[in-house]
Amino acid sequence: MKVITCNVNGIRSAAKKGFFEWAEKQKADFICLQETKAQLDNLVHDGLEIKDYFRFHSDAVKPGYSGVAIYTPHKPIHINNSLGFECADTEGRFVQLEYKDFSIVSLYLPSGTSGDHRQKEKYNFMDKFLPHLKKMVHKKIILCGDWNIAHKNIDLKNWKPNQKHSGFLPEERAWLDKVFDDIGWVDAFRIINKEADQYTWWSNRGQAYAKNVGWRIDYQIISPELKKTIKAAEIYKKQRFSDHAPLIMDYTVSIKD
Repeated sequence: MKVITCNVNGIRSAAKKGFFEWAEKQKADFICLQETKAQLDNLVHDGLEIKDYFRFHSDAVKPGYSGVAIYTPHKPIHINNSLGFECADTEGRFVQLEYKDFSIVSLYLPSGTSGDHRQKEKYNFMDKFLPHLKKMVHKKIILCGDWNIAHKNIDLKNWKPNQKHSGFLPEERAWLDKVFDDIGWVDAFRIINKEADQYTWWSNRGQAYAKNVGWRIDYQIISPELKKTIKAAEIYKKQRFSDHAPLIMDYTVSIKD
């Protein structure tokens, strides 16, 4: 099973940069997108489809903001796009596809970089999402998405000066410690690749991308039952579709529709 996750920073912008031509060639089982920035049901644009794939999504109420989607050739048994709290449900931050004995999620956690009010909302999201994580961990599930938190020093280039910045605050990192160490979720990429300089997002300022001054904030986080199924991992950088790079992973998992 091939799974791709990518924050496209505007689905129409990524389409213009060739994302969907690339995505169609991948023959992936699931392509999870974040920050689509569109009301997809109202958008007439043939370039946003993948032949023979279904598209399931959750859009923000606010036009041109947030939004998540999953493209797949596998028709799910059930679709869920609600976590039951406002920030998730009105800002289009969660969509889950359920199959007979497997689920996949496209998730977009809030960023706190725009100010204290958004950092507060980020903490609120984290607090309210934690009980869901405790319930879901016992199922076969992959949580794909932009979590807007780098976990450890190895996960961003300039970790020392960023300890006081959103995305690498001690409280955020401690929350991820709880997700991994206490609840038992698994950072799938780090099972395969434990090397430094493995990033999925780069600032548009300066020459961050050219110099690989980045952050690893995009994840495929899996339930412990799937840990033994991880086969391969790649951060795709041959083409650039947004300020994030696609994270591609292979698993020895079959989908039972």
